[in-house]
Amino acid sequence: MYFRTTIKYTFLVIISIFLIITAVAVFYKPTYAVSVNGEVIGYTENKSQLQARINDYMEGNIEEDIAFAQIDSVPEYTLCLLKKDITANDEEIYHKVTENGTKYYKYYAITDDKKEKFYVESFEEAEKVIAELKKKKSQNQKDIGIVEKYDTELKKFTSVQTCVSKLYEAPPKVTYVASNSNYTQSVSGGNVTGSSSRKVSLGVSLIKPISGIITTRFGSRGYGHRGLDVAAPSGTPIKAAAGGTVTTAGWNNSYGYMLIVSHGNGVQTVYAHCSQLIAKNGQSVAQGQVIGKVGSTGYSTGPHLHFEIRVNGVLQDPQNYIY
Repeated sequence: MYFRTTIKYTFLVIISIFLIITAVAVFYKPTYAVSVNGEVIGYTENKSQLQARINDYMEGNIEEDIAFAQIDSVPEYTLCLLKKDITANDEEIYHKVTENGTKYYKYYAITDDKKEKFYVESFEEAEKVIAELKKKKSQNQKDIGIVEKYDTELKKFTSVQTCVSKLYEAPPKVTYVASNSNYTQSVSGGNVTGSSSRKVSLGVSLIKPISGIITTRFGSRGYGHRGLDVAAPSGTPIKAAAGGTVTTAGWNNSYGYMLIVSHGNGVQTVYAHCSQLIAKNGQSVAQGQVIGKVGSTGYSTGPHLHFEIRVNGVLQDPQNYIY
């Protein structure tokens, strides 16, 4: 009797569970409640598909110009049962999650002396600008750089041709007049009025600023090299060739970091392409005092010292006095 009663109740329980499951299956469907900051904003039947779309938005795969995007809060998903007559609203959820997102654009800035001048869309375009300036031997080609940028506002892009034409700086024009052992030159910019290979009296004795191998002599290279190039390892100390006052200490385009020391009576010595300037503008220096270090800054193909001697603005051949 007890066994029969147990069987009867078990059978009733099974039928009840079956009826409940059937009723749930008929009237409800499993779905996911989507919430942001604890607030339910909708329901989705496929959380993987919805989240994948949101991920594409954050990774910049939705809009062509967007590098990536940030959203305020990541949605959370909770499994629940929803009446079948209530439809999922994935599109609405997507827009609610992304509507306040912050979009970041990726582009490239072309700089001149570390200052942003123009903007282009791709790295390839930026490289073309630099290649064209090198091909044209622009005076400022060593100062041109590329910086990858991310911003919430898209900059106005400039064509490669316009960038090149606006950034191009013509190299100094040099003209020569033959006259026995002399030549003169006109250099655009600076205080140099000419040059001479004839030895003149300086009124001061000079010492070698560095020891090294002479790689380019005065007046060579076919365009009138303005001084003497002496190769040495980067960081080699540079000594003042004579006592005097530093009248220039800083960056000077193709010269890179340079120093000019005035020795009186219109005599100046120039030290260019330095990696480091030790002496300051206006400082008095003694002969043999370390004033800088050898480098390869400015228009340079390797570490060396470019050394000039000027007398009243006229370039002199350094080998008439030292080396």
